[in-house]
Amino acid sequence: MKTDVYIDVMVAEPDHLMYAQEICDIIEDAAIKRKTGIAKRESSYIEQKIREGKAIIALGEHGQLAGFCYIETWGHGRYVANSGLIVAEAFRRTGLAKRIKAAIFDLSRTRYPDAKIFGITTSLAVMKINSDLGYEPVTYSELTDDEQFWKGCRSCPNHDILMRNERRMCLCTAMLFDPEAKARKAAQRKDDE
Repeated sequence: MKTDVYIDVMVAEPDHLMYAQEICDIIEDAAIKRKTGIAKRESSYIEQKIREGKAIIALGEHGQLAGFCYIETWGHGRYVANSGLIVAEAFRRTGLAKRIKAAIFDLSRTRYPDAKIFGITTSLAVMKINSDLGYEPVTYSELTDDEQFWKGCRSCPNHDILMRNERRMCLCTAMLFDPEAKARKAAQRKDDE
C-alpha cells in the first residue's frame, strides 16, 4: 500500500462540477475492467449530487481527481445509499476507498441521522470497509422498496439475475447500517455490564 501520496478528501462543492464527466468515465471504465455491475450515471446526475452537498470528492496534490462517492436517499429519507464509490487507478492501493467511505458515511449520518444506510456491492474490499463501519449483511427484503432505487439497477449487466429472482437476490451483497438497531445493541451491552 502506498502511504506517501497526498490526497485531500472533502465534501464536494460547486467548484468541483468540472470533474463530473471524468467521474462518470472512471465509473464506466471500472465497470468494464472488473466486469461487474456498476450502474452508469450521467454527468448531470453527478453534478446534481455535488450541488446538493451530497458527495465526497478526493483530489490529489495537483488537483487531479482521485476518487468520489455520493449519497442517494430513498423512502422519503428513511433509507440512504452511499453509491458510486470510485478510486482513480493512479490512487489505488493507498487506503483511499476506506477514507472516502468513512467520509460519505459521516456525511450521511450528519444529514440523515435516523436513516438506515445501505449498499449493494460485489467487491470484497467494499464489504470489509462497510463491515468496519458497522454495516451488516442483510437480505434484499431489508432494503428500500422505493421503485426508483430498483430502476437504478437497470444499467447493471446483472439486472436480469435480479429480476429473475424477483428482487430477492443478485450477485451483489446487500449491507445495512441501522442506527436504531445499533443503539439497541449498545444499550443491551450496557445493561449486561
